[in-house]
Amino acid sequence: MRLAKGLGFLALAALLTLGFLAYLRPAFMVDLTNMVLAWCG
Repeated sequence: MRLAKGLGFLALAALLTLGFLAYLRPAFMVDLTNMVLAWCG
């Protein structure tokens, strides 16, 4: 259970970091989105 909580906290921190980067540099978020879409599909 502690591991799950740690992973959840890590995921939340990653999301916050990504959101902050997207706020600072929108172009970076566009590049990242394109990369993820290309990887998924």
